[in-house]
Amino acid sequence: MTGLLTEDMRAWIGRSAPPMRVEVHRSDIIKYSIATEQRLDKYRQGDEAPPMFLFGALRPVVPIDELGPDGLTKPAFLPDLPLKRVMAGGTKTTYHRPIRAGDVLVCTRTLADMFEKQGSTGPLIFVVYQLSVRDEDGQPIVDEIQTQICR
Repeated sequence: MTGLLTEDMRAWIGRSAPPMRVEVHRSDIIKYSIATEQRLDKYRQGDEAPPMFLFGALRPVVPIDELGPDGLTKPAFLPDLPLKRVMAGGTKTTYHRPIRAGDVLVCTRTLADMFEKQGSTGPLIFVVYQLSVRDEDGQPIVDEIQTQICR
């Protein structure tokens, strides 16, 4: 343990961003499917969203000067960490059912954990998020665990 994470930083574990409501339109699915060169008709016709559709659908539209060097916005529920270089650490996704045109998604992202490890070139901080996507009735659509590594 390198001691980079303080108790104040660890106190952020369990915080969530405000729920995000996303209406899925057939045209959004079609545009995404064309842009990502989907081959299946169910995607190209907008009947069902391809699995990675959520990656873009859940990103807020913000002015470019509010984006970080990685092109993403900083989560409001993450403390300022001492290690600034962020890398993808993995994703585990459980799809409960396909996303379809007309769905209204309610998405909640929670800071699930933060921990340290010593890497071969120095300390690392692992940041783990839990993403919960439900329909308006609360039925599960997607659950995802996302890990980022700061170095």
